Amino acid sequence: MTTATAFDTWIACRKPNPQARLRLFCFPYAGSGASIFRTWSDGLPADVEVCPVQYPGRGTRLMETPFTQIAPLIDALAQALEPLLDKPFAFFGHSLGALVGFELARQLRRQSGVQPVHLFVSADRAPQIPHRDGPIHALPEGEFLVELRRLNGIPGKVLEEVELMQIMLPILRADFAVYETYVYTTEPLLSCPISAFGGLHDHRVSRGDLEAWRDQTSGSFSLRMFAGDHFFLNTTQPLLLQMLSQELREAG
Repeated sequence: MTTATAFDTWIACRKPNPQARLRLFCFPYAGSGASIFRTWSDGLPADVEVCPVQYPGRGTRLMETPFTQIAPLIDALAQALEPLLDKPFAFFGHSLGALVGFELARQLRRQSGVQPVHLFVSADRAPQIPHRDGPIHALPEGEFLVELRRLNGIPGKVLEEVELMQIMLPILRADFAVYETYVYTTEPLLSCPISAFGGLHDHRVSRGDLEAWRDQTSGSFSLRMFAGDHFFLNTTQPLLLQMLSQELREAG
C-alpha cells in the first residue's frame, strides 16, 4: 500500500521543505545507510530537498530483512516513493546506490512515464559492463572478512569489533548479493542527463567504466574525477557537493 507511512519508512534524515523546487533522492553504497547523507542539505541549494534512502536491515530499519536481489528492491522503492514524485526529482547513488538509482529510473519510466531530471552516478561502472571479479557474498566468514578488508570500505577497527560485525555481516552479504546477482537488460536510453563521478585512485572502477555511462542516455553526459579511492564520497564531500550544487541549479 502506498502511504505517507511507506515513504517515511524509506526516507531518513529528511527535512521536509514545502518551498523546495526539486527533491534529490540519495542511495547509499553497500553496507551503509541514509546517515551518510545526513549533512548534505547543509551543502546544497536551499531549494533542494534531500531525501536519503534507508534500505531495510539498517538504521531505523535494523529489524527488517534486507533485500538480496535488485528487482524486488526496485519494485518496493518505486511504490513507496511515488507520493514524493509530485515535483521534479533527481537521483544520486554511490557504488551499489548508482545501480539502484539507474534501475529505479528505468522502472519509473515503465511504470508511470516519469524520469528524474538528472541522474548522478558515483563510483560504479556502467551497468552494461560485466562483473570482472568473482562474487564474494556467499564466501565463508573468514574469506568474506578478508575481501571486505581488501575493499577498504570499513575501518579496520570496526572489522575487529566482533559483536558489531555480527550485526553488519548479514547486511553486507545481502547488499553484495544485490550487486553481484544483477543482470543487465537492454532498454531504450534514458533521456535525462547523466553525471558520473569517480575517484582517481579507485582500483575497482576505472575512468573507462565511468565513461561508459554515456551510452545510457540520449541526453547530456559529464564525468568528473576526484582525489581519493572508491570512497572519495567521504573524503572530498565539500567539493562533491559543490559540483552537485552547480548541476542541480540547472536542473528541474
